[in-house]
Amino acid sequence: MESLLRGHRRYFAEGRTRDVRFRAEALRRLRKALRDHTDALCEALRLDLHKSASESYLTEIGIVLQEIARHLRRLKRWTAGRRVPSPLTILPSGSRIVPEPLGVVLIVAPWNYPVQLLLNPLVGALSAGNCAVLKSSPLVPHTEALLKRLIGEVFPPGYVSFLEGGPEVVEEVLKQRFDSIFFTGGSAFGQTVMRAAAEHLTPLTLELGGKSPCIVGRDADIPLAARRIVWGKLLNAGQTCVAPDYLFVHADRKRQLCVEMERAVRRFFGDDPRLSDDYPRIVSVQAAERLQRMMHGSGKILFGGTCDPQQRYVAPTLIDEPDDDSPVMRQEIFGPLLPVKGFHDIETVIRYVNERDKPLALYYFGGRREADRVLRSTSSGGACVNDTVVQLANGRLPFGGVGRSGIGKYHGRFSFELFSNLRAVVRSPRWIDIPLRYAPYRSIRLFKKFLK
Repeated sequence: MESLLRGHRRYFAEGRTRDVRFRAEALRRLRKALRDHTDALCEALRLDLHKSASESYLTEIGIVLQEIARHLRRLKRWTAGRRVPSPLTILPSGSRIVPEPLGVVLIVAPWNYPVQLLLNPLVGALSAGNCAVLKSSPLVPHTEALLKRLIGEVFPPGYVSFLEGGPEVVEEVLKQRFDSIFFTGGSAFGQTVMRAAAEHLTPLTLELGGKSPCIVGRDADIPLAARRIVWGKLLNAGQTCVAPDYLFVHADRKRQLCVEMERAVRRFFGDDPRLSDDYPRIVSVQAAERLQRMMHGSGKILFGGTCDPQQRYVAPTLIDEPDDDSPVMRQEIFGPLLPVKGFHDIETVIRYVNERDKPLALYYFGGRREADRVLRSTSSGGACVNDTVVQLANGRLPFGGVGRSGIGKYHGRFSFELFSNLRAVVRSPRWIDIPLRYAPYRSIRLFKKFLK
């Protein structure tokens, strides 16, 4: 592992990655490889997660291609830095913010969106001029093998390398000193990564998760809300960090919403989602068994409830009024189970959300006034009003958590700056040297006027 890092540091020290044309060409090569391997990636994702080709492109490959296009359009402007005004006290000096690459970065990606969550951060790292070590998940073996081959075809090993293996490989690589670590995954292992980063005072980005609430107000468009909640919840069979994790609906609209959600499930996936080519599978037998235990230990099932762990199948399931201390309300679900609770007063929902860890996402369906009230009174990494999940689709928006749901933001320019040192540079002229700055500071009164 140490020799791998030495190779990356030698490559970075050569200075090639600082050239904007070099960075742009690297991004173009990655884009071409993604386009050339689109069908193969879709097939690998089908084998690993039973994702349809359409969902794979929509939520994985297409997002990375959009990210690459955005960086290629803006790269020259971002790398040029930007001028900022100088205060009167240092005139006629000029001030700029000049981005420079950090060096060698580590990117650790999970299994649920193995293409997007590995390559999107890589785009930012390369755009900013870094070398990168990539670590994906062995839980999606077909996708991991293809990504390793793709990376090996596109980049020399000193520039970008790809590690395989389980948690023991991650633990070993975390012993090394990097210039930045980017980790996407669960909060439990996120703490391990944070402790390892602290050993070397390494800058760290954590993209975690948590329990993202969805709130349906009394004046919501119920059929629309049902479709969009079901869509956001069942992407990747609920194995999405920003999926709605629990649902509060006004008591007057609860029955109608439940009926419409069941109707939406049937419309999207048929009477038996197990037979649908568009309904994904759970990542492993063990994960499916965990969801089965959670489902049967959390309350009355309104619809769904079918599990076949050996086939990694868990049906879309709505759980009615679970206790707050039940597994489905205490643990991040990461599956197609959705607990639903009724409410009469929005303030009780706001208190419920605020008494818990700040979520990665928050969703509200209803009118503008109450939506604004909810947004003003809560905190989350991102939010949608009258929709779910689509906050990820706008690369001009920062993506990331707050509190226990994550540290740091990325996508678009936020990725470029995340993997850059934003260097403060002041250039002072030689043709003039104002004596007011020097001791014995007889002009301090004049300085005080400038500083008011």
